[in-house]
Amino acid sequence: MLLSTQTHMAVERFGLFEGIRLLMDAGYPALDLTMFVNNEYLFAPDMKSTAVRLKTMADERGVIFNQAHAPFGGGYDHYTKNLLPLMPRVFEFASYLGIDHVIVHPLQKGRYYGREAELFEMNREFYASLAPIAQSTGVKIAIENMWQTHPITHRICDDVAAPPEELAAYYDAQNRPDLFTVCLDLGHVALCGREPEDAIRTIGHDRLGALHVHDVNYISDDHTLPGMGRINWDAVLKALADIDYQGDFTFEADNFLIRYPKEFYPTAAKFMCDCGKYLLSRFEAIKTEKVGQA
Repeated sequence: MLLSTQTHMAVERFGLFEGIRLLMDAGYPALDLTMFVNNEYLFAPDMKSTAVRLKTMADERGVIFNQAHAPFGGGYDHYTKNLLPLMPRVFEFASYLGIDHVIVHPLQKGRYYGREAELFEMNREFYASLAPIAQSTGVKIAIENMWQTHPITHRICDDVAAPPEELAAYYDAQNRPDLFTVCLDLGHVALCGREPEDAIRTIGHDRLGALHVHDVNYISDDHTLPGMGRINWDAVLKALADIDYQGDFTFEADNFLIRYPKEFYPTAAKFMCDCGKYLLSRFEAIKTEKVGQA
């Protein structure tokens, strides 16, 4: 299992190439290319040359780009009219970098509760419509679990694919393991009132191909470093070992870094990376203990 992190905040602060170089310097062996912001290169005529330059940088350092995150947000109309047309370029760019899968958010349209079946069918068709792009580029689509704000209580509640059983059903409905995988966002699971370790076991070995790792207080979408919230990380790591998880451990925890000044960012980024390395060492210890008990 490789430690990875999204590139969002580093690229926001330092630009595409310098931000990614900083994360390599911090010690990450893999990177999740954030394409939902600072993605001007997707529209440039020299898009491929940018990808080649990034790939060369990574190869020289022994780093890989393990996954990417497609553009999202702005509401249903903006997502469908403005962002989805970018998907061919997103997947093409990912293919140049040797990326295995791109996280693509489902369609979120209005209230979830009471409309589960309707939204499931809409998103089943949506993901199926993207399959030809995955097929042509050789880059898988990763389906992620979401949340929304309850219209009356204004608290976080379930949205599309929030129940682990539903997230699994989206993967199963496509019946194309060569084109689809599941990205389980551990923080989103907790925000919707479930334990991440239970969701990991529900999704299981064959479906779970990616993670978004960040901590929360079970109330707000903090996207902070493990240990800064209330998720039980030993329980999460044990669940990953129990299902023999074969994917990577990818931080989506950039909010931990957001308040540090630019000059301190390299130190904070290295600490964040060191935290991830510690968690992976715990994972290996749990696996070794598990083998010893067999």
